[in-house]
Amino acid sequence: MTLKKKQWLLILTVGFMSAPVFAAEKKAAMSPEMMQKWAAYSTPSEGHKALEPLVGSWSHTMKFWMAPDSKPEISTGTTESKWILGGRFVEAMVTGTSMGQPFEGRGISGFDNEKKQYTSIWIDNMATGMMISNGTYDTASKKLTENGTASCPFEGTKNFRGVTKITDNNTHTYEMYGPAPDGKEFKMMEIKYTRNK
Repeated sequence: MTLKKKQWLLILTVGFMSAPVFAAEKKAAMSPEMMQKWAAYSTPSEGHKALEPLVGSWSHTMKFWMAPDSKPEISTGTTESKWILGGRFVEAMVTGTSMGQPFEGRGISGFDNEKKQYTSIWIDNMATGMMISNGTYDTASKKLTENGTASCPFEGTKNFRGVTKITDNNTHTYEMYGPAPDGKEFKMMEIKYTRNK
């Protein structure tokens, strides 16, 4: 077979294989109503504005309790939070210490326009699992409350409740609650953030 014939055969083969794809794309084209709904879903909304006070450069102090009657471990660090992906999510980059070791963590928070709820994901260098939580924001108390799950090497999957309270534009706190050995909820962690000026 000559080179010219091989080239034409390749062109015809690619065209034949691509035809069903283009036909499916044409058939699956969105209607104007669907386009409008998708545009509303993908555009940052009023729900995203509640996250704006969290954006910035922060110094934080963390208290961590292993058990309800234990003394807290206290550590400090810094947090750099910024809007990403066109104002759809807030990314927090955390550095500091924990249990005497260097600590690094990443968090991503956003508002799902379809579900009308907030979603957060957290990862750090002290675990291989991801913490995932969902919740709502109360505008009167300026409080974001989320319920989620986290992996535990001792107990498997554990439930937790996280509460972010915005005191003002320069101060906010995060508290995490989880089950004690007796099953009752107790405060496991408290982080106080102060904006760096």
